Amino acid sequence: MQQNEDIYYIPVNFTDAGRVLGLFELRNCIEAAALAVPTVGLCTLIANLTPFSLTVKLIISLCLLVPACGFALVGIRDESLSRFLITYFHWRTSRRIALNKGEPIKYERKRNHFRRSGARRAEPRARR
Repeated sequence: MQQNEDIYYIPVNFTDAGRVLGLFELRNCIEAAALAVPTVGLCTLIANLTPFSLTVKLIISLCLLVPACGFALVGIRDESLSRFLITYFHWRTSRRIALNKGEPIKYERKRNHFRRSGARRAEPRARR
């Protein structure tokens, strides 16, 4: 006797929706492009003002451009760079609970966590 089982094949790229090249979220790519524009302007200014050879100018430009754009592409803890900075500055100004991906972190503490059911109230121990 065979059981009729439904078998579903999940494609390899089912999590790639909304990502560029299957790795980076669209928001992170837009932020990286927004950071790249002023960085390229700064690199152009440095290239025009320095008397170095083309190779040195390219190395200086890449040392500025790659970390800035790479950091924006990867993000921080699965969040985009701007979302992290907004959360950080909100925390700095209010010094309260930081948000976890837009939702407050909930800590539940039972009021009578020392009390057992049917038992008397436990006296706190003296510290030594």
